Amino acid sequence: MKPRYLLLGLQHTVAMFGATVLVPLLTGLNPSVALFTAGLGTLVFHLVTGRMVPVFLGSSFAFIAPILAAKEAGFSLSAIGGGLAAAGLVYGLFALLVLLIGSERVRWVFPPVVTGPVIVVIGLTLAPVAVQMASKDWLLAIVTFASAVVSAVFFRGLFQMIPVLLGVGAGYLLALLLGRVDLKPLQEALWFGVPPFTLASLEWGAVLLIAPVALVTVMEHIGDILTNGRVVGKDFFTKPGLHRTLLGDGLATSLAGLLGGPANTTYSENTGVLAVTRVYEPLVLRLAALFAILLSFSPKLAALLQTLPQGVLGGISMLLFGMIASIGIRTLAEAEIDFTKSRNLIVVSAILVLGLGGAVANLGTIQVAGAALPLKVSGMALAALAGVVLNLLLPQKLEPEELATEEERIP
Repeated sequence: MKPRYLLLGLQHTVAMFGATVLVPLLTGLNPSVALFTAGLGTLVFHLVTGRMVPVFLGSSFAFIAPILAAKEAGFSLSAIGGGLAAAGLVYGLFALLVLLIGSERVRWVFPPVVTGPVIVVIGLTLAPVAVQMASKDWLLAIVTFASAVVSAVFFRGLFQMIPVLLGVGAGYLLALLLGRVDLKPLQEALWFGVPPFTLASLEWGAVLLIAPVALVTVMEHIGDILTNGRVVGKDFFTKPGLHRTLLGDGLATSLAGLLGGPANTTYSENTGVLAVTRVYEPLVLRLAALFAILLSFSPKLAALLQTLPQGVLGGISMLLFGMIASIGIRTLAEAEIDFTKSRNLIVVSAILVLGLGGAVANLGTIQVAGAALPLKVSGMALAALAGVVLNLLLPQKLEPEELATEEERIP
Protein backbone atom coordinates (compact mmCIF):
# COMPACT_ATOMS: atom_id res chain seq x y z
CA MET A 1 0.00 0.00 0.00
CA LYS A 2 1.28 3.45 -0.91
CA PRO A 3 1.68 5.77 2.10
CA ARG A 4 -0.13 8.57 0.28
CA TYR A 5 -3.29 6.45 0.29
CA LEU A 6 -3.64 7.18 4.02
CA LEU A 7 -3.96 10.91 3.31
CA LEU A 8 -6.30 10.26 0.42
CA GLY A 9 -8.47 8.05 2.63
CA LEU A 10 -8.56 10.70 5.37
CA GLN A 11 -9.66 13.19 2.71
CA HIS A 12 -12.70 11.05 1.88
CA THR A 13 -13.50 10.72 5.61
CA VAL A 14 -13.53 14.50 5.98
CA ALA A 15 -15.80 14.81 2.93
CA MET A 16 -18.41 12.39 4.25
CA PHE A 17 -18.30 13.33 7.94
CA GLY A 18 -20.69 16.27 8.07
CA ALA A 19 -23.63 14.60 6.32
CA THR A 20 -23.10 11.24 8.02
CA VAL A 21 -23.36 12.66 11.55
CA LEU A 22 -26.09 15.16 10.64
CA VAL A 23 -28.70 12.46 9.97
CA PRO A 24 -28.46 10.87 13.44
CA LEU A 25 -28.43 14.32 15.05
CA LEU A 26 -31.72 15.13 13.29
CA THR A 27 -33.37 11.80 14.06
CA GLY A 28 -32.17 11.10 17.59
CA LEU A 29 -29.85 8.26 16.63
CA ASN A 30 -26.25 8.17 17.85
CA PRO A 31 -23.54 9.84 15.67
CA SER A 32 -20.83 7.42 16.82
CA VAL A 33 -22.97 4.46 15.81
CA ALA A 34 -23.63 6.16 12.48
CA LEU A 35 -19.88 6.51 11.84
CA PHE A 36 -19.28 2.89 12.77
CA THR A 37 -22.07 1.53 10.57
CA ALA A 38 -21.02 3.79 7.69
CA GLY A 39 -17.49 2.40 7.84
CA LEU A 40 -18.67 -1.19 8.30
CA GLY A 41 -21.26 -0.82 5.55
CA THR A 42 -18.67 0.52 3.14
CA LEU A 43 -16.39 -2.45 3.80
CA VAL A 44 -19.31 -4.87 3.28
CA PHE A 45 -20.21 -3.10 0.02
CA HIS A 46 -16.64 -3.46 -1.26
CA LEU A 47 -16.60 -7.13 -0.31
CA VAL A 48 -19.86 -7.84 -2.17
CA THR A 49 -18.79 -5.89 -5.26
CA GLY A 50 -15.39 -7.54 -5.60
CA ARG A 51 -13.49 -4.51 -4.24
CA MET A 52 -13.67 -2.73 -7.59
CA VAL A 53 -16.19 0.11 -7.07
CA PRO A 54 -14.75 3.26 -5.40
CA VAL A 55 -17.82 4.07 -3.30
CA PHE A 56 -18.34 5.27 0.26
CA LEU A 57 -21.64 4.62 2.04
CA GLY A 58 -22.92 7.15 4.54
CA SER A 59 -26.17 8.08 6.31
CA SER A 60 -29.17 8.42 3.99
CA PHE A 61 -31.25 11.61 4.21
CA ALA A 62 -34.21 9.88 2.53
CA PHE A 63 -35.02 7.99 5.74
CA ILE A 64 -35.18 11.03 8.03
CA ALA A 65 -38.94 11.57 7.59
CA PRO A 66 -40.02 7.93 8.15
CA ILE A 67 -37.72 7.61 11.20
CA LEU A 68 -39.29 10.72 12.75
CA ALA A 69 -42.76 9.41 11.86
CA ALA A 70 -41.94 6.12 13.56
CA LYS A 71 -40.78 7.95 16.68
CA GLU A 72 -43.97 10.03 16.75
CA ALA A 73 -45.96 6.79 16.47
CA GLY A 74 -44.29 5.58 19.65
CA PHE A 75 -41.86 3.05 18.22
CA SER A 76 -38.58 2.49 20.08
CA LEU A 77 -35.12 2.92 18.57
CA SER A 78 -34.89 -0.86 18.54
CA ALA A 79 -38.05 -1.15 16.43
CA ILE A 80 -36.85 1.61 14.13
CA GLY A 81 -33.65 -0.36 13.62
CA GLY A 82 -35.77 -3.33 12.59
CA GLY A 83 -37.56 -1.17 10.02
CA LEU A 84 -34.25 0.00 8.58
CA ALA A 85 -32.99 -3.58 8.43
CA ALA A 86 -36.12 -4.49 6.47
CA ALA A 87 -35.44 -1.61 4.06
CA GLY A 88 -32.11 -3.23 3.28
CA LEU A 89 -33.95 -6.42 2.33
CA VAL A 90 -35.92 -4.42 -0.25
CA TYR A 91 -32.60 -3.65 -1.93
CA GLY A 92 -31.95 -7.39 -2.00
CA LEU A 93 -35.24 -8.01 -3.81
CA PHE A 94 -34.34 -5.43 -6.44
CA ALA A 95 -30.89 -6.98 -6.78
CA LEU A 96 -32.57 -10.33 -7.51
CA LEU A 97 -34.85 -8.67 -10.06
CA VAL A 98 -31.90 -7.05 -11.87
CA LEU A 99 -30.07 -10.39 -11.86
CA LEU A 100 -33.08 -12.06 -13.49
CA ILE A 101 -33.82 -9.44 -16.17
CA GLY A 102 -30.21 -8.42 -16.82
CA SER A 103 -28.43 -5.10 -16.34
CA GLU A 104 -28.62 -4.37 -20.07
CA ARG A 105 -32.37 -3.89 -19.81
CA VAL A 106 -31.81 -1.51 -16.92
CA ARG A 107 -29.26 0.36 -19.04
CA TRP A 108 -31.79 0.52 -21.88
CA VAL A 109 -34.18 2.25 -19.50
CA PHE A 110 -31.44 4.70 -18.43
CA PRO A 111 -29.73 5.97 -21.63
CA PRO A 112 -27.43 9.05 -21.56
CA VAL A 113 -30.31 11.41 -22.36
CA VAL A 114 -31.80 10.36 -19.01
CA THR A 115 -28.70 9.70 -16.90
CA GLY A 116 -26.93 12.92 -17.90
CA PRO A 117 -29.55 15.34 -16.55
CA VAL A 118 -30.22 13.05 -13.56
CA ILE A 119 -26.54 13.38 -12.61
CA VAL A 120 -26.85 17.16 -13.01
CA VAL A 121 -29.84 17.08 -10.66
CA ILE A 122 -27.89 15.04 -8.10
CA GLY A 123 -25.22 17.73 -7.96
CA LEU A 124 -27.39 20.83 -8.16
CA THR A 125 -30.05 19.73 -5.67
CA LEU A 126 -27.22 19.75 -3.13
CA ALA A 127 -26.15 23.25 -4.22
CA PRO A 128 -28.48 25.10 -1.79
CA VAL A 129 -26.98 23.09 1.07
CA ALA A 130 -23.49 24.21 0.08
CA VAL A 131 -24.54 27.85 -0.31
CA GLN A 132 -26.43 27.82 2.99
CA MET A 133 -23.34 26.59 4.84
CA ALA A 134 -21.06 28.99 2.96
CA SER A 135 -23.32 31.94 3.79
CA LYS A 136 -22.55 31.39 7.48
CA ASP A 137 -19.06 32.77 6.79
CA TRP A 138 -18.26 33.72 3.21
CA LEU A 139 -14.65 34.62 4.02
CA LEU A 140 -13.90 31.09 5.25
CA ALA A 141 -15.88 29.61 2.36
CA ILE A 142 -13.98 31.55 -0.29
CA VAL A 143 -10.59 30.79 1.24
CA THR A 144 -11.46 27.09 1.48
CA PHE A 145 -12.79 26.95 -2.09
CA ALA A 146 -9.85 28.91 -3.53
CA SER A 147 -7.25 26.81 -1.68
CA ALA A 148 -8.78 23.58 -2.98
CA VAL A 149 -8.90 24.94 -6.54
CA VAL A 150 -5.28 26.09 -6.43
CA SER A 151 -4.23 22.68 -5.13
CA ALA A 152 -6.15 20.79 -7.82
CA VAL A 153 -5.09 22.99 -10.75
CA PHE A 154 -1.64 24.35 -10.02
CA PHE A 155 0.00 21.84 -7.67
CA ARG A 156 1.65 18.61 -8.76
CA GLY A 157 2.20 15.21 -7.20
CA LEU A 158 0.66 14.41 -3.83
CA PHE A 159 -0.57 17.97 -3.19
CA GLN A 160 -2.63 17.84 -6.39
CA MET A 161 -4.35 14.70 -5.07
CA ILE A 162 -5.47 16.12 -1.72
CA PRO A 163 -7.21 19.41 -2.62
CA VAL A 164 -10.06 18.72 -0.18
CA LEU A 165 -7.68 18.24 2.75
CA LEU A 166 -5.63 21.31 1.81
CA GLY A 167 -8.72 23.43 1.25
CA VAL A 168 -10.32 22.40 4.52
CA GLY A 169 -6.98 22.78 6.30
CA ALA A 170 -6.47 26.32 4.99
CA GLY A 171 -10.01 27.35 5.91
CA TYR A 172 -9.75 25.78 9.36
CA LEU A 173 -6.40 27.48 10.05
CA LEU A 174 -7.86 30.86 9.12
CA ALA A 175 -10.87 30.17 11.34
CA LEU A 176 -8.53 29.39 14.26
CA LEU A 177 -6.56 32.60 13.69
CA LEU A 178 -9.77 34.63 13.58
CA GLY A 179 -11.17 32.92 16.68
CA ARG A 180 -14.15 31.45 14.84
CA VAL A 181 -13.75 27.87 16.09
CA ASP A 182 -15.58 26.57 19.16
CA LEU A 183 -13.06 24.23 20.79
CA LYS A 184 -15.18 23.49 23.86
CA PRO A 185 -16.66 20.20 22.46
CA LEU A 186 -13.12 19.03 21.68
CA GLN A 187 -11.88 19.75 25.19
CA GLU A 188 -14.76 17.91 26.85
CA ALA A 189 -14.69 14.81 24.61
CA LEU A 190 -13.10 11.55 25.77
CA TRP A 191 -10.29 9.90 23.83
CA PHE A 192 -11.95 6.49 23.81
CA GLY A 193 -15.52 5.27 24.02
CA VAL A 194 -17.49 2.31 22.68
CA PRO A 195 -20.43 3.40 20.49
CA PRO A 196 -23.79 2.76 22.24
CA PHE A 197 -25.20 0.15 19.87
CA THR A 198 -28.94 -0.63 19.95
CA LEU A 199 -29.92 -4.09 18.76
CA ALA A 200 -32.91 -4.14 16.44
CA SER A 201 -36.28 -5.76 17.11
CA LEU A 202 -39.03 -6.73 14.70
CA GLU A 203 -42.27 -4.73 14.87
CA TRP A 204 -44.35 -4.82 11.69
CA GLY A 205 -45.74 -1.34 12.20
CA ALA A 206 -42.26 0.17 12.09
CA VAL A 207 -41.35 -2.00 9.10
CA LEU A 208 -44.37 -0.71 7.15
CA LEU A 209 -43.48 2.87 8.04
CA ILE A 210 -39.81 2.72 7.05
CA ALA A 211 -39.09 -0.08 4.57
CA PRO A 212 -41.13 1.31 1.59
CA VAL A 213 -38.78 4.29 1.35
CA ALA A 214 -36.25 1.91 -0.18
CA LEU A 215 -38.39 1.90 -3.35
CA VAL A 216 -37.25 5.50 -3.88
CA THR A 217 -33.66 5.14 -2.69
CA VAL A 218 -33.08 2.23 -5.08
CA MET A 219 -33.57 4.67 -7.93
CA GLU A 220 -31.17 7.09 -6.24
CA HIS A 221 -28.68 4.23 -5.95
CA ILE A 222 -28.88 3.60 -9.70
CA GLY A 223 -28.22 7.28 -10.37
CA ASP A 224 -25.27 7.36 -7.97
CA ILE A 225 -23.69 4.22 -9.47
CA LEU A 226 -24.10 5.70 -12.96
CA THR A 227 -22.44 8.90 -11.74
CA ASN A 228 -19.60 7.03 -10.09
CA GLY A 229 -19.02 5.00 -13.25
CA ARG A 230 -18.95 8.14 -15.39
CA VAL A 231 -16.37 9.71 -13.09
CA VAL A 232 -14.15 6.63 -13.03
CA GLY A 233 -14.65 5.76 -16.68
CA LYS A 234 -15.89 2.22 -16.02
CA ASP A 235 -19.14 0.35 -16.55
CA PHE A 236 -20.16 -0.84 -13.09
CA PHE A 237 -23.54 -1.96 -14.44
CA THR A 238 -21.72 -4.80 -16.19
CA LYS A 239 -18.81 -5.46 -13.83
CA PRO A 240 -19.29 -6.16 -10.98
CA GLY A 241 -22.96 -5.71 -11.95
CA LEU A 242 -25.82 -3.54 -10.74
CA HIS A 243 -27.26 -6.50 -8.82
CA ARG A 244 -24.06 -6.65 -6.74
CA THR A 245 -24.02 -2.92 -5.97
CA LEU A 246 -27.70 -3.07 -4.95
CA LEU A 247 -27.03 -6.09 -2.75
CA GLY A 248 -24.00 -4.40 -1.17
CA ASP A 249 -26.00 -1.26 -0.40
CA GLY A 250 -28.86 -3.34 0.99
CA LEU A 251 -26.65 -5.42 3.27
CA ALA A 252 -24.96 -2.24 4.54
CA THR A 253 -28.35 -0.73 5.36
CA SER A 254 -29.55 -3.89 7.09
CA LEU A 255 -26.40 -4.12 9.20
CA ALA A 256 -26.75 -0.47 10.16
CA GLY A 257 -30.34 -1.02 11.24
CA LEU A 258 -29.48 -4.12 13.25
CA LEU A 259 -26.90 -2.12 15.23
CA GLY A 260 -28.96 1.03 15.72
CA GLY A 261 -27.50 3.17 12.95
CA PRO A 262 -29.21 5.09 10.11
CA ALA A 263 -29.71 3.59 6.65
CA ASN A 264 -26.69 3.78 4.34
CA THR A 265 -26.47 5.10 0.80
CA THR A 266 -23.80 5.87 -1.79
CA TYR A 267 -22.38 9.33 -1.11
CA SER A 268 -22.21 12.10 -3.70
CA GLU A 269 -19.64 13.96 -1.58
CA ASN A 270 -17.11 11.19 -2.07
CA THR A 271 -17.90 10.89 -5.77
CA GLY A 272 -17.10 14.59 -5.96
CA VAL A 273 -13.73 13.93 -4.34
CA LEU A 274 -13.02 11.29 -7.00
CA ALA A 275 -13.85 13.79 -9.74
CA VAL A 276 -11.56 16.44 -8.27
CA THR A 277 -8.57 14.22 -7.44
CA ARG A 278 -8.87 11.68 -10.29
CA VAL A 279 -7.62 9.00 -7.89
CA TYR A 280 -10.03 6.10 -8.34
CA GLU A 281 -8.33 3.37 -6.27
CA PRO A 282 -11.08 1.57 -4.26
CA LEU A 283 -8.55 0.84 -1.51
CA VAL A 284 -8.60 4.55 -0.67
CA LEU A 285 -12.34 4.35 0.07
CA ARG A 286 -11.79 1.31 2.27
CA LEU A 287 -9.18 3.24 4.22
CA ALA A 288 -11.74 6.02 4.62
CA ALA A 289 -14.11 3.41 6.04
CA LEU A 290 -11.48 2.33 8.55
CA PHE A 291 -10.96 5.96 9.57
CA ALA A 292 -14.73 6.30 10.11
CA ILE A 293 -14.71 3.23 12.36
CA LEU A 294 -11.73 4.65 14.26
CA LEU A 295 -13.61 7.93 14.75
CA SER A 296 -16.60 6.04 16.12
CA PHE A 297 -14.43 4.71 18.97
CA SER A 298 -12.78 8.07 19.66
CA PRO A 299 -15.18 10.87 20.61
CA LYS A 300 -12.16 13.20 20.76
CA LEU A 301 -11.29 12.73 17.08
CA ALA A 302 -14.93 12.90 16.04
CA ALA A 303 -15.32 16.14 18.01
CA LEU A 304 -12.32 17.59 16.15
CA LEU A 305 -14.14 17.22 12.84
CA GLN A 306 -17.31 18.57 14.41
CA THR A 307 -15.49 21.82 15.19
CA LEU A 308 -15.15 22.54 11.45
CA PRO A 309 -16.98 25.85 10.85
CA GLN A 310 -19.97 25.86 8.53
CA GLY A 311 -18.20 28.29 6.22
CA VAL A 312 -15.35 25.82 5.66
CA LEU A 313 -17.75 22.96 4.95
CA GLY A 314 -19.75 25.17 2.59
CA GLY A 315 -16.68 26.24 0.65
CA ILE A 316 -15.52 22.69 -0.03
CA SER A 317 -19.08 21.52 -0.76
CA MET A 318 -19.41 24.17 -3.46
CA LEU A 319 -16.57 22.49 -5.30
CA LEU A 320 -17.64 18.88 -4.73
CA PHE A 321 -21.31 19.29 -5.64
CA GLY A 322 -20.48 21.42 -8.67
CA MET A 323 -18.13 18.72 -9.94
CA ILE A 324 -20.95 16.18 -9.86
CA ALA A 325 -23.20 18.42 -11.95
CA SER A 326 -20.34 18.92 -14.40
CA ILE A 327 -20.06 15.15 -14.82
CA GLY A 328 -23.70 15.10 -15.91
CA ILE A 329 -23.03 17.74 -18.55
CA ARG A 330 -20.02 15.72 -19.73
CA THR A 331 -22.23 12.64 -20.02
CA LEU A 332 -24.55 14.47 -22.42
CA ALA A 333 -21.62 15.88 -24.40
CA GLU A 334 -19.79 12.57 -24.80
CA ALA A 335 -22.99 10.80 -25.87
CA GLU A 336 -23.43 13.49 -28.54
CA ILE A 337 -27.08 13.98 -27.67
CA ASP A 338 -28.79 15.78 -30.56
CA PHE A 339 -30.59 18.74 -29.03
CA THR A 340 -32.12 19.71 -32.36
CA LYS A 341 -34.59 16.89 -31.67
CA SER A 342 -37.59 18.05 -29.67
CA ARG A 343 -37.88 14.71 -27.84
CA ASN A 344 -34.41 15.07 -26.34
CA LEU A 345 -35.10 18.64 -25.27
CA ILE A 346 -38.36 17.54 -23.64
CA VAL A 347 -36.79 14.62 -21.75
CA VAL A 348 -33.90 16.70 -20.41
CA SER A 349 -36.02 19.73 -19.56
CA ALA A 350 -38.57 17.63 -17.66
CA ILE A 351 -35.84 16.02 -15.55
CA LEU A 352 -34.18 19.34 -14.77
CA VAL A 353 -37.39 21.20 -13.90
CA LEU A 354 -38.87 18.44 -11.74
CA GLY A 355 -35.56 17.61 -10.07
CA LEU A 356 -34.39 21.16 -9.39
CA GLY A 357 -37.82 22.67 -8.81
CA GLY A 358 -38.60 20.47 -5.83
CA ALA A 359 -41.66 18.86 -7.42
CA VAL A 360 -43.54 16.36 -5.27
CA ALA A 361 -46.08 13.78 -6.41
CA ASN A 362 -48.41 13.17 -3.47
CA LEU A 363 -50.02 9.73 -3.68
CA GLY A 364 -52.12 10.05 -0.53
CA THR A 365 -51.48 8.60 2.91
CA ILE A 366 -51.74 5.27 4.66
CA GLN A 367 -52.48 4.65 8.32
CA VAL A 368 -49.81 2.56 10.04
CA ALA A 369 -49.82 1.99 13.79
CA GLY A 370 -51.94 5.10 14.29
CA ALA A 371 -49.62 7.33 12.25
CA ALA A 372 -50.50 8.85 8.87
CA LEU A 373 -47.61 8.05 6.52
CA PRO A 374 -47.57 10.21 3.37
CA LEU A 375 -46.96 8.37 0.11
CA LYS A 376 -45.01 10.60 -2.21
CA VAL A 377 -42.27 10.62 -4.81
CA SER A 378 -40.08 13.70 -5.01
CA GLY A 379 -36.71 15.12 -5.95
CA MET A 380 -34.32 13.04 -7.98
CA ALA A 381 -36.51 9.94 -7.88
CA LEU A 382 -39.47 11.79 -9.42
CA ALA A 383 -37.25 13.46 -12.01
CA ALA A 384 -35.65 10.16 -13.00
CA LEU A 385 -39.04 8.44 -13.21
CA ALA A 386 -40.43 11.20 -15.45
CA GLY A 387 -37.35 11.06 -17.66
CA VAL A 388 -37.57 7.29 -18.05
CA VAL A 389 -41.27 7.40 -18.94
CA LEU A 390 -40.87 10.24 -21.45
CA ASN A 391 -37.86 8.60 -23.08
CA LEU A 392 -39.81 5.37 -23.54
CA LEU A 393 -42.99 7.03 -24.80
CA LEU A 394 -41.61 9.68 -27.16
CA PRO A 395 -40.70 8.22 -30.57
CA GLN A 396 -37.09 7.92 -31.66
CA LYS A 397 -37.89 8.39 -35.35
CA LEU A 398 -37.15 11.62 -37.16
CA GLU A 399 -39.55 14.41 -36.52
CA PRO A 400 -41.64 15.81 -39.41
CA GLU A 401 -39.62 18.99 -39.80
CA GLU A 402 -36.44 16.91 -40.04
CA LEU A 403 -37.95 14.82 -42.88
CA ALA A 404 -38.93 17.84 -44.88
CA THR A 405 -36.67 18.89 -47.73
CA GLU A 406 -35.12 22.30 -47.87
CA GLU A 407 -37.51 23.29 -50.64
CA GLU A 408 -40.52 22.25 -48.53
CA ARG A 409 -39.37 24.47 -45.69
CA ILE A 410 -39.21 27.54 -47.92
CA PRO A 411 -42.58 29.35 -47.89
